[in-house]
Amino acid sequence: MSEEVYSKNEVLDKARELGKLISETEEVDFFKRAETQINKNVRVQELIQMIKNKQKEAVNLQHYEKQEALKKAEKELEDLNNEIESIPIVQEFQQSQKDVNQLLQLVSTTISNTVTDEIIESTGGDKLNGTTDKSPFMDIKNG
Repeated sequence: MSEEVYSKNEVLDKARELGKLISETEEVDFFKRAETQINKNVRVQELIQMIKNKQKEAVNLQHYEKQEALKKAEKELEDLNNEIESIPIVQEFQQSQKDVNQLLQLVSTTISNTVTDEIIESTGGDKLNGTTDKSPFMDIKNG
């Protein structure tokens, strides 16, 4: 029984296919819709611009060591951030970012675990202990 060996390019092609599948999930679809709504929301865009301006101001104040004015600018920045984060569409967008990141992390972990398990299995090892049988140097899951 001979096992098929794949080239790096073939694996990358499959990764691109997987990336396309992921981009068509509910999580990514919701993320795209939330981003579109944020881009269309006038108040959110105003707040984003105000935050950017206040951040620049704070950097300048810090550079010129204007401590009192810097404290005031940082407080205003905190207030602006609190306001923008209280907007429901922003909260939905942030949650959708977390959901997409969790999906990507799950896919990455699943791929990593599958590769590890396949190596262990193909070398006659013990998946439960995460050790291979053929090499005294290989203890994949336990470092």
